[in-house]
Amino acid sequence: MSTPHTAGPRRLMIRRRRSDRRAFTLIETALATVIIGVGVLALIESQQAFMSANDWSTHAATATYLANEVRELTRKLPKHDPVTGLYFESQGPNQVLRGWGPETGEVEVSDFDDVDDFDGIVFSPTGTPGAADGDLPGPIDAFGSVIPEIQADGSLMLDGQGDAMSLQGWSQAVRVEKLDPFDTSIVRPHDYVIAANPPTTAGLAVDKFPLRVTCTVRYQGHNDSAPHDVANVVWIVP
Repeated sequence: MSTPHTAGPRRLMIRRRRSDRRAFTLIETALATVIIGVGVLALIESQQAFMSANDWSTHAATATYLANEVRELTRKLPKHDPVTGLYFESQGPNQVLRGWGPETGEVEVSDFDDVDDFDGIVFSPTGTPGAADGDLPGPIDAFGSVIPEIQADGSLMLDGQGDAMSLQGWSQAVRVEKLDPFDTSIVRPHDYVIAANPPTTAGLAVDKFPLRVTCTVRYQGHNDSAPHDVANVVWIVP
């Protein structure tokens, strides 16, 4: 039997045990929820950052590939038209430069036979045949063929008429510039010449200058209001 002296301490011990087994308070639950939420948000943000970086690296690789395709296409070409060349034509008292850009009858990329034909040309999915407006179908590969859009299953994406669609969203813009032979950071006008000044200067004809070709690859996604530059590849034709 318990005595009055032992009953009190025993009740106190039972109360302490019951108090030790109490549930979480509202504050503790809220703190745990906040901690877990912060961890989940950090995980989601890191995943989004990884996906964004992965998308950008894929875009950069595609853009570099498209620019190098244009470079490969122009590597085998002379600087100026192999038949007419770059020359001056007299119009009254003036001398007018001829031969820069596509010549008469050169309306498709397969007709381009020299580097300066590509100046100001854009190859894009919205381009149409005919070089007069400077916007041709594209983007193109090193053989001048339009690159098709490939679906996830490996098949070609077709338009409403059953024709293969070109690579969507991408375009190649080409610029050809004439450079100073002694300082390639200086761009000269297309009709620039160096007059002969014997015996110190031999002179340089209008078609003997190095050229700088720049291919700018742009991309416009479904949610983009305008295309943005992804890559620039620059090379010099001596």
